[in-house]
Amino acid sequence: MATKDGNLPKEVAIRLGLGVLWTLQWLPLPVLAAFARGLGALLYRLAGSRRKVGLRNLELCFPEMPLAERQALLQRHFQWLTQSLLDRAVLWWAPESRIRRLIEVEGDIGLAERVWQREQRATMWLCPHFVGLDVAGAAILLKQPRPGASIYQAQSHPLMDRLMKQGRLRFGDAEIFPRQDSIKPLLRAVKAGRGFFNLPDMDFGLQDATFVPFFGVPAATLMAPSRLARMLDMVVQPVIAEILPGGRGWKVKFLPPLEGFPTRDAEADTAAMNRFIEQQILLQPEQYLWVHKRFKTRPEGLPSLY
Repeated sequence: MATKDGNLPKEVAIRLGLGVLWTLQWLPLPVLAAFARGLGALLYRLAGSRRKVGLRNLELCFPEMPLAERQALLQRHFQWLTQSLLDRAVLWWAPESRIRRLIEVEGDIGLAERVWQREQRATMWLCPHFVGLDVAGAAILLKQPRPGASIYQAQSHPLMDRLMKQGRLRFGDAEIFPRQDSIKPLLRAVKAGRGFFNLPDMDFGLQDATFVPFFGVPAATLMAPSRLARMLDMVVQPVIAEILPGGRGWKVKFLPPLEGFPTRDAEADTAAMNRFIEQQILLQPEQYLWVHKRFKTRPEGLPSLY
C-alpha cells in the first residue's frame, strides 16, 4: 500500500488516522491528557511551519516578553492544542452521558432562552478561538434549551467534512452552514429564534472586514458580529471554553452580554470586540490558537509579517 518512496498514500493515511482517533474515545480523559503532553512536545519540534507562525504571533502580540518565555508558552500551547484534537474522539463518539459529566458550566447559560421567550430576540454566542471551542459548541447544544446555528469551514476531504459535521450536530437541535455559501439560510435561522454560535477572530481577508488593533497590531477582523447583531437586534453573549488540566474535563463560561454592543459604528464595535478577546486571552494565553496566521492580511503597502 505504500508508494515508491515508502510513504502511505494520503487517502490511506487520513483514514488510518481517523480510525486511530475513533479508538481513543474509550480511553479515560486523564490518559488522553498524558498522551497529549508527550505528543504535543513532539509536534512542537516537528511542525516547523506552525511553530514559526506561533512564535511570530507571540512576538507581535507580546514584544516585551523574552524569547525563552514565548517559546515555553508556545510549547504549552502545542500540548493544549494536541489535547483538543484528541478530545474530539470523546466529543464525536463517546456516549452523551459521559460528555455531560465532563463539561462544567459557569455563568448564565439560560440567557438565550429567557431573552427569546421574553423579547423574541435571538442571541449571538461569541466564541473566540480557544482550543476548546468544540466543547463550547457541545455545551450549548447539551445544556441549554435554545436551538443553535453556526457557520463552518468546509473540509477538503469528504470523510473529514462528514465526520466534523456529524460530531458537531450529534447533540440537540442545530444547523450549520458552509462559510462559502449564501448567508440567507443563517439569517432565516436566526430570525426563527436560533442562537448563532459565532467564531469572530480569524483572518478571512478583507471582505466585510476592517483593520483594528489586536494586541496593538492591525488585524483584519470581521465586522459581521456588529452588523448582524444590529440588523437582527441580537443579544451578544461571550462564551469561553477552557480545557481543565490533568484530564479533569472542560469548563465553559457563559459571560454577561457585551455592554453597549452593537452600536451604529461597526468599526468601533469590532475594535471593542478585539479588546475584549485580548482580556480573555490574558487569562489563559496557552489555550488561544496561536498557530493561525492572524495577521496574514495586511493594510495596502505594508509587507507580510510572516
